[in-house]
Amino acid sequence: MHKFLLKKDSSRNSEVIHSGLYYPPQSLKTSLCLRGRDLMYERCNAYNIPYKQLGKLVVATEAQRSYIEGLHAKSLKLKWPAHSSDKNDHDVVLPTTLLSKEEVREMEPDLSEEIVAALWSPKTGIVDSHAFMESLEKDIVESEGGELVFATNVVRLDPYKGSAAAVAVPDIVAREKGWVVQIMTDGEESVAVLARNVINASGLSSAMVLNNFLPKEQRIPMFYARGSYASYSGPGVKSVKHLLYPCPYTGPDAHAFESLGTHLTLDLHGKIRFGPDIEWMDPPKEQLTDTEDDCEFWTKKLIPDESRLPDIHRAVTSYLSGVSQDGLRPDYVGVRPKLIPPGGGFQDFVFRTDYPSMDAARNHRNLMVSLLGIESPGLTSSLAIAERVVEDVLQRSD
Repeated sequence: MHKFLLKKDSSRNSEVIHSGLYYPPQSLKTSLCLRGRDLMYERCNAYNIPYKQLGKLVVATEAQRSYIEGLHAKSLKLKWPAHSSDKNDHDVVLPTTLLSKEEVREMEPDLSEEIVAALWSPKTGIVDSHAFMESLEKDIVESEGGELVFATNVVRLDPYKGSAAAVAVPDIVAREKGWVVQIMTDGEESVAVLARNVINASGLSSAMVLNNFLPKEQRIPMFYARGSYASYSGPGVKSVKHLLYPCPYTGPDAHAFESLGTHLTLDLHGKIRFGPDIEWMDPPKEQLTDTEDDCEFWTKKLIPDESRLPDIHRAVTSYLSGVSQDGLRPDYVGVRPKLIPPGGGFQDFVFRTDYPSMDAARNHRNLMVSLLGIESPGLTSSLAIAERVVEDVLQRSD
């Protein structure tokens, strides 16, 4: 519950506009990242949102060379995603270039001697995520039907089938079907709202919203991964001009999609930070709660922790050997919503559709669309996710 936008997981990420490089070609993560990347740059230009298209280097040791070669080969075969302009048909949707050790060192001389190759991704950038969200807020406020309700919790959500609903609604809507959403603002008494359609885009709580009305055997398991970021001021990075990503660890006890590695990002003022690392958390309760214990759990997990710095330093010096641990400072922490446990393999974004009744399902009416597992590249994909929900899901309903 917050009084401003961008106070939860949307505010605790790398602020990177991803190019769409890492994920399986047919996945939602790839198609929505590719489409969202272009929509993000278009919106930044149209609304004067600060951004820089710095480009990214995925750096590799000799043992990792085959990994970036595979990424390069995949990037050349990708197709333009749905809703893309026809004018793009003859362009490469994800341009990349394989670089030799000499070429990499010319671009980034601070890299470790062990780095012998890299994949250059010129369409990667950084964005002021707060300015981006403020532009969306302005659109909502200035629209005819939009309204923002801050400092408000969703207490419960239930299918509404008429008089059988658990929560009473006014007689004038007695014939309506849809969803009863109970909300509470600043500790006041809860209020019930009847919604014909619901978009459940509640981030870390999306699965919990569903689990409140699903039978126990159908509830969605939830997993969370904590990611720490460290700011840096010190030696070993004086020439850095681009985003630097190591190759994800793909050994037998890890999975390439679990984390992209502890990478170097620059903010719009040129300041350097490293992160995120990955630290799996014990999942909280399956259903929506707002107890003191739950609030304390999340508050503690979002406090930057100096104990993470040695591991961050160890990861960073694998590709930037001149970085000193003394220059690292805890910066901030983000939490990634996961749908699978550690070592579970690749998990795509999930767009789940639920209906309040069998009749609504047959007629494709009164949908609740839940966006689940929206971790990276969620910020980059956000406008494409909205486009897909509105044009490909909701517009098919009556």
